[in-house]
Amino acid sequence: MKKYPVYNIQRFHCNSVNSDLYINTFKNHLIDHSFVEEPHRHNSYVLVFFTKGSGTHEIDFDVFTILPGSLFFLQPGQMHHWDLSDDIDGFVIFYSQEIYNLYFGQKTIDEYPFYSSVNNSPEMVFDSAETKSILPYFESIIAENGGNKMMKQDKIMNMLDSIHIEIARKYNAIHVHEAHSYNVKIKNFEVLLEQYFKAEKAASFYASQLHITLKHLNRICTEILKKTTTQVITDRIVLEAKRMLMDKKRTVNEIATELGFDDYSYFVRLFKKHTAMTPTAFRVSKK
Repeated sequence: MKKYPVYNIQRFHCNSVNSDLYINTFKNHLIDHSFVEEPHRHNSYVLVFFTKGSGTHEIDFDVFTILPGSLFFLQPGQMHHWDLSDDIDGFVIFYSQEIYNLYFGQKTIDEYPFYSSVNNSPEMVFDSAETKSILPYFESIIAENGGNKMMKQDKIMNMLDSIHIEIARKYNAIHVHEAHSYNVKIKNFEVLLEQYFKAEKAASFYASQLHITLKHLNRICTEILKKTTTQVITDRIVLEAKRMLMDKKRTVNEIATELGFDDYSYFVRLFKKHTAMTPTAFRVSKK
């Protein structure tokens, strides 16, 4: 097994509705899968709601404090690990994009505004009143998953969607963005960036693909993301470099090449400019 593996849902499959969905209390999840406290990734979406205990949760090299009411929503590919107190508890759900999109048909999981790798935090904290609203959905999913009643999966998927609606409502109350064309362009830019960031580093490429001027794309990024287009592109490259550096089997030169840098020294300078350390120093700091 690689030191920093990518786990699929089948790796956790235990009394789930099917192989595209995994549901458990967090305490029982740790009993069966203690290895999840080591750095790893998932090829699915991950939803975790803590109701008890404390600790820290590191997601793509950002550290979040865990407390009752902490809710985390991870997208496929994000690297994370925990440092948890002994009394930790809550709920954990893994689900594939396919099961969600196929079930609901007319809407897709990435339409929820809090799923955005460009700008959004993967964490929200629900206060006691908000917890009372969302907790019954998690409790009902656990109960439904443990039973064998008719239309079991239908009920679970609808409750999972209700959880997403509660998260979206809280997100929208915090992040009030006008529903104008800028949001559409940002989403399209994000899709393009995920597809091309290893091969295309120029901001002008993305503006061309979006059929707008570079000046207009910079205006959109500055207003919505508070960054220039080039900064957004660079942040995505550096994040992927950090993820890849966690795999000790890869040399820095190999990582630079895979990220599309023919000039190894330029890659090192870029990484150091944005992290204040060289790729090798970053790797050593994460031992």
